[in-house]
Amino acid sequence: MKAWLLDQFNGISNIRLAEVPDPAPGPGQVAMAVRFAGLNPADRYLAEGQYPARPPLPHILGRDAVGTIVALGPGVYGLNVGDRRCILRGEVGVSRAGTFAQRVVVPVESLVEIPAGWDEPQAAGATLVYLTAYQALTQWGELPPSVVLITGASGGVGVASTQLAKAMAHIVVGLSRSAEKQRRLRELGAAITLDPHDKTWPAQLKQALNGRRVDLAIDNIGGELFNRVIDTLGDHGRISVVGRLAGPVPQFNTASLFFRRLRIGGVAVGAYTNQESRSAWNQVVQLLASSGAKPLVDHVFPFDELPQAFKRLDEGPMGKVLLRAHQ
Repeated sequence: MKAWLLDQFNGISNIRLAEVPDPAPGPGQVAMAVRFAGLNPADRYLAEGQYPARPPLPHILGRDAVGTIVALGPGVYGLNVGDRRCILRGEVGVSRAGTFAQRVVVPVESLVEIPAGWDEPQAAGATLVYLTAYQALTQWGELPPSVVLITGASGGVGVASTQLAKAMAHIVVGLSRSAEKQRRLRELGAAITLDPHDKTWPAQLKQALNGRRVDLAIDNIGGELFNRVIDTLGDHGRISVVGRLAGPVPQFNTASLFFRRLRIGGVAVGAYTNQESRSAWNQVVQLLASSGAKPLVDHVFPFDELPQAFKRLDEGPMGKVLLRAHQ
């Protein structure tokens, strides 16, 4: 089969396309012919050595996919050759070979059905971003209808957070630099959209909320924006930290947390057990079904154009970037 190989932790630009043996499933595993694989920023972080995992090299990146089962390992029941499944977050693409290949071996506990009404591209890149968004929204416990601010709202986790927060009956505030993406975020359910590069955006938000303040912020950006997000929080406000696309937070003053009893917590889907991941995924699917929302797909690239697909991911698409491995 063909696969994209990472020989050193020195970046995406150094991955190479090669012929490798077809993988064979072991006990409790299946082999899948990958149809569509989803790209995630976490793939780049692992390739650059910025991720805790250090898989054996050469490594095949890729965590999300939809595929067709082509072989069953010993002890696998309830599945058949020809079944199509998507991959729930696990060690595929992290400590074991991933989905940027024509075939991948997956433990059966990491397989879930394609949600009803979704096509394969929609399902192929959904599990990681929606599980991340769900954890960001729920890690503080039950949250009554609240004001939820999302930075980087047009990114993968941002879109997922917008859709889920809307389905949970929250008032969604989305930050995006693009006027066109702001328009699309409003179509997805954001009540308020603002440009974070406009220095007056906090004042605009205050006016739009008519005295209310933000209850929960989901931060995908970090950097200088983080301190301004803190300023928008009300008493007992919380921030779920997902990413740091803008780098470290400069001159962070912990005193900003004191008097409003603010809390900051990191989001890490890898902390979910398999049972927790499956339960969260079931909740995600139910919430999206209740609201009629579905994942967005930005572009599907041919299998031999993975470097171009990562360039598209760097450009900040609205929707998932996918790799087509098989017709």
